[in-house]
Amino acid sequence: MRKTFAIAALAGSMAITGLALSPAAAQASTTTTTTTASTQSVVSWGKFFSSDHKAYTFGKTWKSHGKVFTKWYGVDKVGGKKGWVWFEVYQGGHWKKFNKSWDGEVVGAWSGKGIKKVYTFTCWAGKFDNCGKKYRIY
Repeated sequence: MRKTFAIAALAGSMAITGLALSPAAAQASTTTTTTTASTQSVVSWGKFFSSDHKAYTFGKTWKSHGKVFTKWYGVDKVGGKKGWVWFEVYQGGHWKKFNKSWDGEVVGAWSGKGIKKVYTFTCWAGKFDNCGKKYRIY
């Protein structure tokens, strides 16, 4: 009888301990979920080629603390004509376009707040020449 009572008491104390730890475990998982929800994952994109396949771009885009970040890489043959990357950004209710030219290899980055959509395409030999397909990257 005493052994049965001791086992029941031990089982009861374990159950109470389990209930006491349960809210702490729930709090820890809630904190982790909140942390991962506030930072979105990085999206890798590319290789996006010009229409003649002489230049291409690739990169990564992510959002953190309400700001969209893009890091991009451009590649074309050194010497001769340049490669061009275009970005079209929907920000603040308006579309904005900007570009960057390069010869050889280049790394670039930009960021902005209030961005809803981002498209990119690559050209070679001129701003509007041999342009490839347009892709949505954010």
